[in-house]
Amino acid sequence: MSSPPLKLPTIQNWTCHNCGGCCKQHEIEVTPEEKERIEKQHWEQDTSIPAGQPVFVKMGFSPVSNRYRLAHQADGSCIFLDEKGLCRIHAKFGEPAKPLACQVYPYAFHPAGNEVAVSLRFSCPSVVANLGKPVDQQSKVIRKIADQVLPKRFKTPSAPGLNATESLGWPDTLKVVDALDQLFAAADSRFMINLLRALAWTELIEQSRFDTIRGQRIDEFLDLIGQATVHELPDDLDLSRTAPSRMGAIQFRLLVAQYARKDTFAEDSRGMMRRLSLLMSALKFASGRGEVPRLQDRFSAVPFSSLETPFGDLPPECEKLFIRYYRVKIQGLHFFGAAYYDIHLVEGFYHLALMFPAIMWIARWLAAGSGRSTLLPEDVNEAMSIADHHHGYSPAFGLSHFRSRVRNLSRSQDIKKLITWYGQ
Repeated sequence: MSSPPLKLPTIQNWTCHNCGGCCKQHEIEVTPEEKERIEKQHWEQDTSIPAGQPVFVKMGFSPVSNRYRLAHQADGSCIFLDEKGLCRIHAKFGEPAKPLACQVYPYAFHPAGNEVAVSLRFSCPSVVANLGKPVDQQSKVIRKIADQVLPKRFKTPSAPGLNATESLGWPDTLKVVDALDQLFAAADSRFMINLLRALAWTELIEQSRFDTIRGQRIDEFLDLIGQATVHELPDDLDLSRTAPSRMGAIQFRLLVAQYARKDTFAEDSRGMMRRLSLLMSALKFASGRGEVPRLQDRFSAVPFSSLETPFGDLPPECEKLFIRYYRVKIQGLHFFGAAYYDIHLVEGFYHLALMFPAIMWIARWLAAGSGRSTLLPEDVNEAMSIADHHHGYSPAFGLSHFRSRVRNLSRSQDIKKLITWYGQ
């Protein structure tokens, strides 16, 4: 059976620049075959690995568990990460000798009808900075990875729902995704205008019934609501800052706290002290008073109040970054369905829309920690890398109370307020 065609993003570059970041923040589970292959590499004879240091750790508490992951160094880095930030396995035996999870990152593969959509994780700084060769010119390399990731007898699942009650087949669902992508392709509009239009457009999708809207009729429907959102939110729209509601601000800060965490082996190994620290931090984020708890070493303790004042307009470089970020996530179906806790398109986009104010809040935190009240592009770049590490991958965001939090922010119209409040 031939492999399904790949749908590659056309606006993204990427090549690994050996920063080692992914090797410092991910837990790599290995298959029995990968474990056996690495064991045959005889790392116990390699002096670069401390004597007596195991390279695998059993996962779970069951004595009969057969799940293993790569071990970590004391600072949380992978046991195979060397002092130069390079992978020892890669350097000695070549990239194919590494676990598949290491080869795949930062790519992500998602079903898209008869195709497989390819997205990228912006937790990788090189993805954020758009460094390297255009992704759509690397089809052969990506195909080799995809063939290892996809099941041998790949069968496309049913299309995810559009909203809480409505579903369409893949052809019409992909038309909806393409129409959403086009809202961010308006080069003459500011990014926040595009995002607010996409949010209003999504609300119309949420309220609509699709019983008789199929095929050509869905083309007409999408064209109609697209024009309606542009008319409702013109390019000269007043983007005055409107503060979110008190409850909306509390729920948002708790979401940001989850995005700003650094969940690594080094942190989790602190056990009960780590859990107690996170609980105390959550209480402080809920209150929004005093100093922001330092959720990881990269942050400084700054007053919550210092992050609520205007920080100026979004730098032009960041306008382009956010447009690229949203278009890659949308084109890659990286925000709903199998790629995102199996939730429907509308709810998934509400989560994705909140990424903008969340990233901007973290960027303000970084800037304020350096004594600045204006943002530099590097603040936004780093904040995006921090936040996107969790987006779609932290189990917490798929839990019912987190999903309820996002739905509440949507119903209260606080997502729109958060976008303008932290976007300038």
